[in-house]
Amino acid sequence: MTPVGDGSGFDNLGLSPTTLEAVRRAGYSQPTPVQAGLIPRAIAGVDVLGQARTGTGKTASFVLPILERLTAAPGRDKGVRAIVLVPTRELAVQVRDEFEKLAAGSHLRCVAVYGGKPIKSQIDKLAKHPEVVVGTPGRVLDHMSRGTLMLGTLEIVTLDEADRMLDIGFRPDIEKILRRCPQSRQTLLLSATVPPPVAKLATRYMYEPEILDFSTNEIAVETIEQFYFTVAPTRKFSLLEKLLEREEPRQAIVFCRTKRGTDKIHERLQRRRKVAADDVACIHGDLAQSVRDRVMRQFREGLVRVLVATDVVGRGIDVSGVSHIVNYDIPEFCDDYVHRVGRTGRMGREGVAYTFVTPEEGPQLTRIEMRIDKLLERIEIPGFVALDPSPTAPAVQPAASGEATAPAPTPPKPATPLLGKKRGPKRIRRAL
Repeated sequence: MTPVGDGSGFDNLGLSPTTLEAVRRAGYSQPTPVQAGLIPRAIAGVDVLGQARTGTGKTASFVLPILERLTAAPGRDKGVRAIVLVPTRELAVQVRDEFEKLAAGSHLRCVAVYGGKPIKSQIDKLAKHPEVVVGTPGRVLDHMSRGTLMLGTLEIVTLDEADRMLDIGFRPDIEKILRRCPQSRQTLLLSATVPPPVAKLATRYMYEPEILDFSTNEIAVETIEQFYFTVAPTRKFSLLEKLLEREEPRQAIVFCRTKRGTDKIHERLQRRRKVAADDVACIHGDLAQSVRDRVMRQFREGLVRVLVATDVVGRGIDVSGVSHIVNYDIPEFCDDYVHRVGRTGRMGREGVAYTFVTPEEGPQLTRIEMRIDKLLERIEIPGFVALDPSPTAPAVQPAASGEATAPAPTPPKPATPLLGKKRGPKRIRRAL
């Protein structure tokens, strides 16, 4: 959202003067499409299944209706009135911060509960009867089993990043929680994609949901330039160094597939002479929660310029300053590519994404291109040898000083054996 003026762009969404004032204080101006479409229906009390990628203002699209409904009809009983389930600890903190920002001036309180933090402090906060709880399914269930979180007074349930929660195995926990919620509740489900498991969850636990599709025709938005390098595994780190040196990103996220790989790349980047040690950080699931919180805070504040990460930050983290994404390891799943790339180009800003592809990973690249219905452009860094010389290939003689050399022909992208020559390109069908 672009901070300007008086927030009048939200006037036609059914928000009360109190909520509009909170929007104005937050510096929000014109609502994004997902906000303009979802907020009025959520305020009306209907169940909504909204399909929208991250970076579209999705968090405010459910935070504002919750605040509107809770302030319009103050609860008589002291109990939790709204709960938001999220897949990661970082997203729980982000959603809680959004609640606190937009609830400034009201008496509504929001508490985040998630693993990796002492449960005692969370129990103390829950004992003060907050109206809103944001949490990961596992920790929410933990509090429910202890009796420190009761859902009898619940009015609104929101499932944020539902597809991601199911991907990482939270479906049993989510169903246990939903079965304990009052049947009269309102349910909001937000998801970047709506695969069959998400649709089945909506059918089973939502009442006549309205399906609102805010996804674009192209899964990766037009403001994000997307390129790939063909590179030998042994040359990937050297390529990363050259790329960061050439691009000088405002802020970049370097995605690795494993926690060990993340640590290794982080340590090697820290040893670079041209980059200050505190300019690079890493984040993954094995780090202590206090460390993860500190790293994300420093990254949001712009103190960290290069963040090396696993997919723990691949979804749902809104850091507006990210200008570059580097897929050091090509993602295992196509949807992970979509959400990694979505960390840049947020709210219409321009961004660029680079993917390192080894000669053996052509099929994975092809699947990604089919998923986003777009061909990535292959590029090279002049003078950088990205591939190890073939033992059978003749040696290439270096050009004399000052002598121009013809650019090497671009080798064809490795073809996937899954695609027959007689079959046309697969077209992407938008879910729901």
